[in-house]
Amino acid sequence: MNFQRVRLIDSLRGLSLFGILLANLLIFQYGIWGKEEISFFSLSNIDVSAYKSIKIAVEGSFMPIFTFLFGYSIIKLVESLKSKGVRVKLHLVRRFLMLMVIGILHGTYLWEGDILFFYGLMGFFLLLFINRKKKTLIIWGSTLFILTSAMGYGVYEETKEEAEKASSYIVQTNDVYKNATYLEIKDHRENESPLLVENEILLLFVMIFAPFMTAPLFLFGMAAAKGKIFTKPHAEQKWYKVGAILLPVGLALKSVSVIYEENAWSAILLTVGAQLLSLGYIAAFSILFVSFSNSIVFRGFESVGKLSLTNYIMQTVICTTIFYGYGLGLFGELGMLNSIILGLVIFALQCVCSTLYLKMFRRGPLEHILRIGTNFSWNGSVKKKRTFFKKSKKVNLESGTI
Repeated sequence: MNFQRVRLIDSLRGLSLFGILLANLLIFQYGIWGKEEISFFSLSNIDVSAYKSIKIAVEGSFMPIFTFLFGYSIIKLVESLKSKGVRVKLHLVRRFLMLMVIGILHGTYLWEGDILFFYGLMGFFLLLFINRKKKTLIIWGSTLFILTSAMGYGVYEETKEEAEKASSYIVQTNDVYKNATYLEIKDHRENESPLLVENEILLLFVMIFAPFMTAPLFLFGMAAAKGKIFTKPHAEQKWYKVGAILLPVGLALKSVSVIYEENAWSAILLTVGAQLLSLGYIAAFSILFVSFSNSIVFRGFESVGKLSLTNYIMQTVICTTIFYGYGLGLFGELGMLNSIILGLVIFALQCVCSTLYLKMFRRGPLEHILRIGTNFSWNGSVKKKRTFFKKSKKVNLESGTI
């Protein structure tokens, strides 16, 4: 059986990369900690409005789409590997290890906002669910969604010492990232922290529970793949329309959480709203895909999605070159509105370049490296398993015996 790529899934992956780029531009331009203390950068009223728009409509709602698609792709990969008669879990383990290696290299030598290492690590957790039924995956995903949403309750009050340390770190980061050399920026990224020792322990505790907080979307994606969803977009339109209702609901919840950010319920509203909004985006995009799948725009999304790993890393290379001192040194200077425009330009270029690239090559360079490590073959192809029975049968036929 030949497993073909699902066009809508590739297009959705391209959409998620577009949103991830817009959200990551907050980090590229202001830093992981600086983006939460935006008052340090004296934004204009227009830029403040643009900043809040990104916080509501984009941040935290496109990475879950990629998470959903990661779970979906795992099941499609499992189906493909089973059809070739190879050891499924061995191939998956190698794939997850390769993602972790690429993530470590990305986070060490390019940028602190890497997510690939976590995805690779999360893959080992998802091995527990690859053979579960669709209903089981939905039950587990729903249960974890309810439990982890409740964990967001409460407001953390920052101490004076913590606030001073964070402020000092943001000021230092702003100077280093804007003016320093590559090695100086790398040293700052690896050795400086805005956290006190006790908060670093708390952060470690949060990271331990992170897989459970992100698991629902992974599991929902796996369930969708087992249910063959997105393979027949025209026949599934009514379900897309139902799902699209989550879009305004998610936007409303996130808007309230941003407006009343000190409220005890804001964290829960943000967590729930972000994930509901991501599902709403998936449904709304799918509705548009049915009517415009052959348009140049959707073809562009599809091309970017097919080269998702390469395009994700290229976004880092392009943006760090623009904002960091060893490039144009525009860290903290571009402004939010111009940042959004920059994101549109970068993604448009990626659409064009990806489309042209795929006319000459089947896979992106990093996708090919990932396949080499996963399949243990230089051409990236899966080596089909040959059984002794098949070999002996072939010999008997050649010898004229049954």
